Amino acid sequence: MPFMVTLIVLFIVFFSIILHEFCHGYVAYLNGDETARMMGRLTFNPLPHIDPFTTVLLPVILLIASGGRFAIGMAKPVPVNPFNFRNYDRGMLTVGLAGPVSNIVFGALLAFFSRFLAIGFIREVMLFGSRINFILAFFNLIPIPPLDGSRVLSVFLPRNMRYRYEQFERYGMIIVIALLFFGGLEWLFPLSGKMVAFFGGTNF
Repeated sequence: MPFMVTLIVLFIVFFSIILHEFCHGYVAYLNGDETARMMGRLTFNPLPHIDPFTTVLLPVILLIASGGRFAIGMAKPVPVNPFNFRNYDRGMLTVGLAGPVSNIVFGALLAFFSRFLAIGFIREVMLFGSRINFILAFFNLIPIPPLDGSRVLSVFLPRNMRYRYEQFERYGMIIVIALLFFGGLEWLFPLSGKMVAFFGGTNF
């Protein structure tokens, strides 16, 4: 992959994951929790959001390993204190959905605008960015703690079951990594491709 293309792709990845975390923090703020604001995380300045491994090394490694076909990364999670929410369950639900929804909206906009505002290389970059955002959204909606989908699902569980479910968080990333290596996340690619095709009017 040419160096300039790699930089553009990485910029899209970084912006997408920062947008994801910003929206978590902003919706938490709207629900009454000012933790993210007080810690300087309600910003699009990338520096407060960067984690050396998950934000920088992970997407670079995946880009190289996939020959430029795939990259995903994560920013440092925005700090949220749900006990500050005016309504605990509503806060957990809306904050949990905020990140994935932001990526779905951004991905849809990139694909949609690619139909009318871009040609050639720029169009390909916009479509790639769209697909990355849909992958981020659907990946984070997987109901495995600590992914966002688990925050959403937990709201609908009985109290005793919710507590047991949340205890899986200590094993969550191990489960996610195992799924990644054993092909359990391959469905993300055709699903994200269908979303890009729907909004962009083309297969990608």
